[in-house]
Amino acid sequence: MSLIRFGILFLFFTSICSAQEDIQLKSVSDTILNTKRTLQLPDPLDGVKTMQKLFPGRLYKLSDNNTFLSWKCKTCKPAAYTDVNGVEGDQLFPYKEGVATRLLENINYTDSKGNQFKLLFFNHSDYDADGAQTGRFSGGLVGVAKFAKNDNVWQMRSFQPAIAAFGAFSRAPSPKLVEIGDDQYAFTLVHSNGGAGAPYYDYLYLIVGFSGKYQPLMEVDNYGLSNTGGGTSWSSSYKVVKDSNKKYFRDFIITTSGFYRQSKGGDDEYEVDMPAEVSEMAKTKKQFNFTIEKHLSFKGKWYNIVGKPIVKFSNIK
Repeated sequence: MSLIRFGILFLFFTSICSAQEDIQLKSVSDTILNTKRTLQLPDPLDGVKTMQKLFPGRLYKLSDNNTFLSWKCKTCKPAAYTDVNGVEGDQLFPYKEGVATRLLENINYTDSKGNQFKLLFFNHSDYDADGAQTGRFSGGLVGVAKFAKNDNVWQMRSFQPAIAAFGAFSRAPSPKLVEIGDDQYAFTLVHSNGGAGAPYYDYLYLIVGFSGKYQPLMEVDNYGLSNTGGGTSWSSSYKVVKDSNKKYFRDFIITTSGFYRQSKGGDDEYEVDMPAEVSEMAKTKKQFNFTIEKHLSFKGKWYNIVGKPIVKFSNIK
């Protein structure tokens, strides 16, 4: 009899715990999407607490550092945002079933005049009752808030709830700060994705404040390759060209280094699409090392390749 009672109590306790783990949505006002909102917070500025001010949903702190806000806006008018995966189309944000918002990155920097700034980046994904992030070809939708320090107070200078979606499984990659002009700061994202058990291709994106909003102004394909199983791989790096004649939107040099080895057709090997600059060599040779250097310059509304890429080969067999 005691065992039966214990079993009943155990099931009852388990059901309560399971119910408590269900993620609930909090209804919020459509004013949260107002890009002209003002916000002033004391120093030190806490990223999660600031996120709560901007997206006042229910705060959850699950295991594995899975901290997020769960919210839903019934009166918000969804807008389309590009998902660079290009598989499932644009993302309509705020999502109809609800939103999970996470703090993606907290970046500090100081300009040449000693002014201090903070960039808080957010990752939006579809509501999930278990707090999971799913969808191989769904990117994490990135938003950003910029703060400037005034004495012991942080004042929000700009707020953009959403820019575009990058990455896989609704998780955007961490942005990196880059100075592209005199006190002109932007950020880069390396987007990576591929099919299940297939190569992952990387793309470099440059996000810049332009025409009143943050937006992608550069896309570099074949920035990296991984998960090939056969040894073929490559990776890249970038640097900003120092040019006294360009005060803003300075040029970029992208350097790609890699190794090619002809596939032997094994179960753990996959055919890869080589960069155009070395694809002809791959048709006639079994293996080689290569470097590709590209020069990109901003013109009009986009960064474009200038001249012909410089390609070098070695260890050719």
